[in-house]
Amino acid sequence: MSLNNQTFLDRAVLAELKKWLDRKEIFALLGPRQSGKTTLLRVLEQWLKQEKKVKPEQIVFLTFEDREILEKFSADPKAYVKSFMAQKTTERFYFFIDEFQYLTDGGRTLKLLYDIFNNIKFIVTGSSSLELTGKTAKFLVGRVFYFHLWQLSFSEFVQARSAQLFYAYQEKNALVKNFLEQEKNFSLPQTDIFREDFKKLFEEYALWGGYPEVVKAGDAETKTIILKNIYDTYVTKDIIELLKITDYAALKKLTALLAAQIGGLVNYQSLARDAQSYWQEIKNHLTILEQTYIISLISPYSTNRATEIKKNPKVYFIDIGLRNYIVSGFQDLSLRPDLGSIVENIIFSQLKFKEPEEYGIKYWRTIAKAEMDFILPKKESVLPLEVKYSSFDSPKISRGFRGFISEYRPRQAVILTKGFWGELRLESTLIKFIPAWYW
Repeated sequence: MSLNNQTFLDRAVLAELKKWLDRKEIFALLGPRQSGKTTLLRVLEQWLKQEKKVKPEQIVFLTFEDREILEKFSADPKAYVKSFMAQKTTERFYFFIDEFQYLTDGGRTLKLLYDIFNNIKFIVTGSSSLELTGKTAKFLVGRVFYFHLWQLSFSEFVQARSAQLFYAYQEKNALVKNFLEQEKNFSLPQTDIFREDFKKLFEEYALWGGYPEVVKAGDAETKTIILKNIYDTYVTKDIIELLKITDYAALKKLTALLAAQIGGLVNYQSLARDAQSYWQEIKNHLTILEQTYIISLISPYSTNRATEIKKNPKVYFIDIGLRNYIVSGFQDLSLRPDLGSIVENIIFSQLKFKEPEEYGIKYWRTIAKAEMDFILPKKESVLPLEVKYSSFDSPKISRGFRGFISEYRPRQAVILTKGFWGELRLESTLIKFIPAWYW
């Protein structure tokens, strides 16, 4: 099924933006390039006009990718903003500023404007957290609400594809969510009539990822070209123009090396050797890739036991489609030796998309190589999560999974499968086997 390129794909964060829009705090909408931030601003603009009856002249839309606008704004921000208001100091204005990261000293400038203009709601977007949550954040304490707009989650992807399947997805996902958040047990479904439908969608998502324009494209060639353009634009706009990195060839080489080892431990010395770089540059480039929303690193879970790994992070890509483009990997998943790593990466992305700041996702691995894919902190416990995208005849667990449960005695644990529902109790731990797509 293909979608019209003008179709707006419903995004979960839109409801949050509307909910808090009457407050004075600045909105900073962060996320990868081409995740739909500009489109979302336009939708919010139309909602203000149509539903809130805001006059068009009270909504100002600027993009700092326009060099003329950026130069005028930078020269005198206060005068530039006032020029749109025509002495209307009692009416409420909305300033949408796209690609805000191009403004030098943006945090200080935004603080000044926020403090001067009590009748303006500033909503800014950025594709680099280096500018909006890094060095400029100190100026905006107490003045800004941060929101993330990622690529489409699998839930949003299903919604874009089929209203019928989305309804079925929500029913099953609610069972999983209540089990995790409220420890509410549920009976295993006796039949899952949409199993093959979800498997097909999940494996499409596993190949192409969730960039909105990729999702809307109707054929593989177009999807590939869009991913190429996204990656090329990232290199030219964020790496060369914004961050002024001259040795971008080394960073691209590092990105390719990381794409080939998703879900693996980061070995700085090995990466430095293979990228023909050095340890400190590798560290710096990893920071850049992470803060421009290409990769994410997770650290090991440890309680200071001598047998557990404590240092090296694991690496994942935010969007699996972009990763597959980098490794030229769009072959049928059934033929892929990296299938397990791909699904593990997808599950990581879904975790990050849900609660990027709160989840504190970890992994667990011992020196003896017993491991757990993900450890999620809970109020009084932890939740171990393992991805086993393979066929099950009956519930079974690995030695590493058993070892973690014996050591930490969590109340719940989850194994994500290729369509299998199941349940197993080990000591005091209830283990649920859940199809990966319902996560």
